[in-house]
Amino acid sequence: MAMTSNGYQSALKFSQDSLALDYLPALKAMAFRLKERLPASVDFTDLISVGTEELIKLARRYDSSLNDSFWGYAKPRVQGAMMDYLRSLDPLSRSMRTLVKRIDRAVAEYYNTNEEEPSNAYLAELLGESEEKIKEARIAGEIYSVMPLDDQLNSNFEDTQEFIEKEELIAVITEVLEHSTQNDQLVIQLYYFEELSFKEISEVLEVSESRVSQIHRAVIRKIRQYLEKRGLDG
Repeated sequence: MAMTSNGYQSALKFSQDSLALDYLPALKAMAFRLKERLPASVDFTDLISVGTEELIKLARRYDSSLNDSFWGYAKPRVQGAMMDYLRSLDPLSRSMRTLVKRIDRAVAEYYNTNEEEPSNAYLAELLGESEEKIKEARIAGEIYSVMPLDDQLNSNFEDTQEFIEKEELIAVITEVLEHSTQNDQLVIQLYYFEELSFKEISEVLEVSESRVSQIHRAVIRKIRQYLEKRGLDG
């Protein structure tokens, strides 16, 4: 008996949804790796939900004749959906970005003297802000730190039409890292390209996790300062 059009569509949809289910373990592994690098305020189940929704959409429009590997096709798109979700949690206003930078400078100065990060209470008193605002800014900074570097370094341009081209950013980052220590280079490589967490990097470098965090912020600050000198960063 020939399959009806509706029956064919149902069977096709079942097959496509089954394809998505086959890759749920890979999706969960991706979400777990990302969650390791995020503050506790970001819910792991939300990342799974966003990723699963995107995975199902991709499975339903996947054409195996055009792409040999479904996961190869889906992985960057699922990761992109998770990043979009994180961006929605982190609408950094200009004033908040300024506060994040002030906190980073204060943390670096405190760390250089005490070899540990200061409390929110200390930062609140030093910067003349409430503890709640300091906490919000630090969480926003942690979320934003997992974004691609071009996202972070272009964040100051969201109110204008002037953006730094990705190729130019890569050239700037490369130049800054060439004049940085080996640990600086390794932190950027392991965090952004190998996607290790600060805890894992601390084990590789045999330093404290807070030291890795401090190195990461210092390198990003160097890159921003370089861009500011060139008149490219607001």
